[in-house]
Amino acid sequence: MFTDMDYELEEDKLGIPTVPGTVTMKKDSQNLIGISIGGGAQFCPCLYIVQVFDNTPAALDGTLAAGDEITGVNGKPVKGKTKVEVAKMIQAVQVEVVIQYNKLQADPKQGKSLDIVLKKVKHRLVENMSSGTADALGLSRAILCNDGLVKRLEELEKTAELYKGLMEHTKRLLRAFYELSQTHRAFGDVFSVIGVREPQAAASEAFVKFAEAHRNMEKFGIQLLKTIKPMLHDLNTYLHKAIPDTKLTIRKYLDVKFEYLSYCLKVKEMDDEEYSCIALGDPLYRVSTGNYEYRLILRCRQEALGLDAFISVSAPTLVHWPPKPGIVGSSPIWGETCFSFFDVCRCLWCHSVCVSRVL
Repeated sequence: MFTDMDYELEEDKLGIPTVPGTVTMKKDSQNLIGISIGGGAQFCPCLYIVQVFDNTPAALDGTLAAGDEITGVNGKPVKGKTKVEVAKMIQAVQVEVVIQYNKLQADPKQGKSLDIVLKKVKHRLVENMSSGTADALGLSRAILCNDGLVKRLEELEKTAELYKGLMEHTKRLLRAFYELSQTHRAFGDVFSVIGVREPQAAASEAFVKFAEAHRNMEKFGIQLLKTIKPMLHDLNTYLHKAIPDTKLTIRKYLDVKFEYLSYCLKVKEMDDEEYSCIALGDPLYRVSTGNYEYRLILRCRQEALGLDAFISVSAPTLVHWPPKPGIVGSSPIWGETCFSFFDVCRCLWCHSVCVSRVL
């Protein structure tokens, strides 16, 4: 009969190739290189990078990415070590650290499964719902807290409505002003005719002056309309071209955002699945064989941020699960504060220590 030590499961790479490499990085003033790690003993044979934090030595270097396996630190192999031990190895090195790694040559298309597509659709639906409605329907979702761009989209729509009303009111006002100027012109014509026919010289002169004054009012009114018309044209261009173009750009952002949040939610679900099985003493097959599926999703989550260069919104991420009666911890689940838009929180709900070591 086989015992646990009689055999080891081979790594299941899911057909994803890896390329070994070495990188030397200088640490920052806090003795960090800007990565968080996961996996490692005792359940996972691979120790991998969970995320690379923004504006850190690792991010600026650009060599390491989420999902890459760490195989050594300063020439010392890390196989069989826990993430805590590896974190101490990296922190013990001063100034510069040499990381040996296996680069995950992952294609993001491999991770874009039907589950991700459905999650993306769900996030689109939930976007226009209140939190109470989404909870009542049992819809779990990831939320970007203080999403400034979406708030600005709402402000832009309000501004568009304001300018639309302003344009319509201005058009009515200018039309009325034009009709008023034509009325002044008509008065001027009438006074001019009366002045010509008036036998008394003083009265005739007065009527002629009245006529000239009304004609000047009409002339200055037309000049005013000619001055205002280009301004109205510019406002119309802003309303019907600039604002729609901006909305289109924001919709592109929303599309990327929903895809990113779908991967965030997928990572959270896989984390929960992993911890539940470990709590039962039965580690998942994917974890025991290198956790390549999870690492692929981590890479896809990181790659989702690079789809459009214009996305630079900083916001923490909240993974929000619907309340379940009778289950402790059904409130919204907050993770650690994120350093940037793509720094996804590691959940502290079900365990007392962070699931990944921040280095």
